[in-house]
Amino acid sequence: MTDDIEVPSSARRLMDRLGLGEPDGRDGVSLPGRNANFAVLTSSGRRVFLKQLHGSRRDAVRRFRRMCDFEQIAVAGGWPDGLSTPVCLGWDEDELTIAFEWLEGARSGHELAATEEFGNELANQAGRLVGMVHSLDPEQQPALETDPPRLPPLDFFDCLPLDYFARASGGCLEGWRMLQPDTALAAALCALRAEEAHAERTAAHCDLRLDQFFRHDGTLYLCDWEEFRMADPARDVGSFAGEWLYRAVLEIPSRELDPGIAEPGHLSHQEVVERGVRELDRLRTRTVAFCAGYRESRTATDSGLAARAAGFAGWHLIDRMFAGAEGRPRLTAVERAAAGIGRSAVLAPGKFASALGLEV
Repeated sequence: MTDDIEVPSSARRLMDRLGLGEPDGRDGVSLPGRNANFAVLTSSGRRVFLKQLHGSRRDAVRRFRRMCDFEQIAVAGGWPDGLSTPVCLGWDEDELTIAFEWLEGARSGHELAATEEFGNELANQAGRLVGMVHSLDPEQQPALETDPPRLPPLDFFDCLPLDYFARASGGCLEGWRMLQPDTALAAALCALRAEEAHAERTAAHCDLRLDQFFRHDGTLYLCDWEEFRMADPARDVGSFAGEWLYRAVLEIPSRELDPGIAEPGHLSHQEVVERGVRELDRLRTRTVAFCAGYRESRTATDSGLAARAAGFAGWHLIDRMFAGAEGRPRLTAVERAAAGIGRSAVLAPGKFASALGLEV
């Protein structure tokens, strides 16, 4: 917590219009992120989370409208029993500000995974939540966005846009130097995007990561709908599997992935592979449990969903490489290893689907 936080006037006006009261600066917190995020206790006793979207106006408006789309389609569709997401209190489209009930004391899925508390039961609950989202009736909201997500950016394999190049870190540029000559990877990603274009579309989160899940008072919530749209459901399923695959890679110490480092006790290549396989076997149960929950709430899926999800899980690892490299001059050994494993999954998604526990 921080004392006397400065809540923007736009957020204050929204709170006043919604009858939530004035923010009590003695009990609130400014939260990190690309947007302006505030959690405050109001004079009426309400605990409110406020988000004002930042970035280019055009991009921020689209992300804001997707968030509102989710709230409208979920409510219009009768809000399936068990679809737990923070209650939206209202929004102001001109100010790109939205208010939610504040889940004070909630812990993110990322935190829970780091302490081994995101086990199979929570993974099963996560699968049920995502299955409910994919079962929402799009006819309730005809204006729902249908443009596919930009990632993976296939045009980056030819050349980097000037604005991206100008602001990219050395680590990100190193990553693209490594990927751009890889014609096999580029072709496999093109094939994945082509399969996606012909797949059945559902309402989808499209930015699914462990830190989009929160546990509060024993309930698992799914949050952050800035990328919500009609899309291939394999994106969400694959992202969840990719999160656990990435965690398996993180369990291998970075010095064991760098053949240039020779230290006492340095593992052989075979020992590194065996360690990674053991960790993947242990964590794949999370994906198996997720898929079981997913099938409980969404019974009808297409036959190619598992393979496409494996492909998107592979891309997720490559994307994590770039996320980790932001602001740093070089890639780490772990990031390079993650990208290499991700590449293998993109090139042979059918073989990886079973290994990842994708049983949808």
